[in-house]
Amino acid sequence: MINRKKKLLLTQIFLFLSGMIVLFFTYYEKDSNKNLTTIGNNQIEDTGKKNEAANKDVFYNIEYTGIDLSGNRYIIKSKEALNSQSNLDVVDMKNVEAIFYFKDNSLLKIFSRKAIYNNKTLDVKFEENVRATHKDSKLFAENAEFSNSKEYLIISDKVKIIDTRGTIKADKLQFDLKNQTLDITSFDQNKISANIGIE
Repeated sequence: MINRKKKLLLTQIFLFLSGMIVLFFTYYEKDSNKNLTTIGNNQIEDTGKKNEAANKDVFYNIEYTGIDLSGNRYIIKSKEALNSQSNLDVVDMKNVEAIFYFKDNSLLKIFSRKAIYNNKTLDVKFEENVRATHKDSKLFAENAEFSNSKEYLIISDKVKIIDTRGTIKADKLQFDLKNQTLDITSFDQNKISANIGIE
C-alpha cells in the first residue's frame, strides 16, 4: 500500500514538473531582442536593434500588422525602417514586402525597395521597383500609392500589368476604390499599349 502511494506521488510530481516545463517554454520569450509595440490599430514587431542617427530612430526587421478601413487584414514587413522623432506617424521603410488578405480569401503581395507608411491614416506609398501579384495578375511600376483614408490607389511610372486576359502598359492607373472605377493615363502624347483577349 505504501509503495503504491509513493508511485502515485512520484507520478503526480513528474506530471506537475512536466506541465511547468511546457508552460515555461510556451510563454517564455526566447529572443530577448524581440519587442512588440502597439500604435493605434497597428502592431509593430521589431526583431532587430534600434539606433539613433540624424534625429531618427532606425529599426531593423520590422513588421506592421493591422486591419484597413474596409476590414481587410494586412502585414507590412521591412528590413529597415526610419521613424522621425518629429512625426511619429510616418515611417520610411526599405526592402518592403506587404501582404493584404482580402475577404474573398485572395492575397495581394507587394514588393518594393522603399515605402512610406503612415501608421495613423494607414496610407502607404511604395517606391522604386514596385512588383505586385494578385491571383493570376502581375504588376510592375515605379510607384504605387494606396490611400486608405481617401479610398484610392494610384500606380504610376512605367506601369505594366500582365494578366491571363492580356497586357497593359501605361504611365498611370488610378483606381477609385469607393466608386470602383479605373482611369488609365498616358503622358506626353504617348499611347497606351493594351493587348487584351476578349471572349
